[in-house]
Amino acid sequence: MPDIFDALPGLEAPVGSIAKSLSQMWADTAAAGGPAPASEDATATQVNFVLHLGLNTTVEDAVAQFQTVVEFSKRCPSRVVVLCPLIDDNGLPDMRAKLYGECYLGKSKSDKRCIEFVMLSYTRRARQFLEDQVSICLSTDLPLYYWAHRFTASAKLADYHYLLTTAKRVLIDSSIAPADVLSYPWPRPESLRDLVYSRLLPIRQGLGQFLSRYPMSVLCTDLQTVTLGHDVPHAAEAKVLLEWLKGRIALCGNNRAVFSLAPFAAAQARSFALTFAYAGAKKKFSWQGDVARGSALFEANFGSGRTTLPAAVSLLSPDAALNDAMFF
Repeated sequence: MPDIFDALPGLEAPVGSIAKSLSQMWADTAAAGGPAPASEDATATQVNFVLHLGLNTTVEDAVAQFQTVVEFSKRCPSRVVVLCPLIDDNGLPDMRAKLYGECYLGKSKSDKRCIEFVMLSYTRRARQFLEDQVSICLSTDLPLYYWAHRFTASAKLADYHYLLTTAKRVLIDSSIAPADVLSYPWPRPESLRDLVYSRLLPIRQGLGQFLSRYPMSVLCTDLQTVTLGHDVPHAAEAKVLLEWLKGRIALCGNNRAVFSLAPFAAAQARSFALTFAYAGAKKKFSWQGDVARGSALFEANFGSGRTTLPAAVSLLSPDAALNDAMFF
């Protein structure tokens, strides 16, 4: 993956002197009149963050995810390490490092924060030394968060034992991860967080707020089927959303409703279409959402008259989804 390492911003530095090189980077920036931290407080970090770019990552994708972490770090100052494994490592150095820093204003002009990135390119030969090098790059006494992006197989990722067992949260995206990612026996499964679930936060909140006006007994009695239609681009979100609905409706007790996904047969002006079907014709509920247009529509009748409610709908932005997955 040499193209990815070269495509990411920053200045190359000796692997053995990363801390010294970071200090020199800021000193050189200040000397040139550029934005640099005026004090140690300006570079105070809150978390350690490791972005691991798997072998399925393209150059364009890597640059996009790098920018996502930059945006996240603006809300939560972080020491970020970006790992770039090499597919073809013939004749290449075992490990290379690149440093990048960026300063920005916080809530006021006097609140200047600076973030620091360390990019590490590594060969298969250097794999056994990688996690030791990562630990050296991280800030001490701060929690670690690990984002594994576009890795090729769960079993291969499981080899990164230090990262998986030390991280407070391990972040994956089930829409682009191996099929077994959510069922694989990870060493700390309780730390695993799915970015798809986090992206769905506005939708989960909207559905929950609307349905919470009705008693659970009303929602669940005589419920026979729960069907979630979806378009192709949001297949992963639909799968995760249906599992969330199963968990909510399971709170009813011995409910025997059948849950199913229903991919749209053709392109439609909506992303999702959720329907609750009941025995008899007295109760009905449906919700449709179009993420592209940001509009949704609730229609319900639970015995007290028909209700129609237009609403907004969206998915969280990538940096906001990171924040949700890490801290909630």
